Amino acid sequence: MPDEQMANSGGQPATAAGPPPPSAPPSPAARPLDTIDRSILRMLQTDGRASIRSVAERVHVSRANAYARINRLIDDGVIRGFSALIDQERAGQGASAYITLKIVQNSWRTVRKQLTALPGATHIALVSGDFDVLLLVHTKDNRELRELVLTRIQSIPEVLSTRTLLVFEETDLGPEEE
Repeated sequence: MPDEQMANSGGQPATAAGPPPPSAPPSPAARPLDTIDRSILRMLQTDGRASIRSVAERVHVSRANAYARINRLIDDGVIRGFSALIDQERAGQGASAYITLKIVQNSWRTVRKQLTALPGATHIALVSGDFDVLLLVHTKDNRELRELVLTRIQSIPEVLSTRTLLVFEETDLGPEEE
């Protein structure tokens, strides 16, 4: 399979941040990454559809070595999945916002489950500071955003308060060039 695309190989996409559920087995200890592993990761972050052959040529290893390293990075959970970068405006999602939430203490798992089901939610993080949760959403327009915040999010019983920060412009930052 040396020249196959890797766009659909790999694990499930990451969901919300946070510790694993209590019943999940403990994560294996992190294995140190060498310079070749780091180069492979940078290349795949730039082009998740890169072929095994092009990865091997770029990092100066055999195709078998590149294939084995990528599979190890996937198996070890370093690579959590492969995805497409979306231009939200071109995809009909013209309004973006970060929403901060204060939640009832110890309700993170319950709230996270409800937030992941929201349409347009793309990133959820449990954070420290003046609020507890940071949520990134993309909606068709401000009317849909208003409905999402006022009707859906604020109706979650464990949500104590929200603050909405409109995004005027976004720039995805890729890996640093070598």
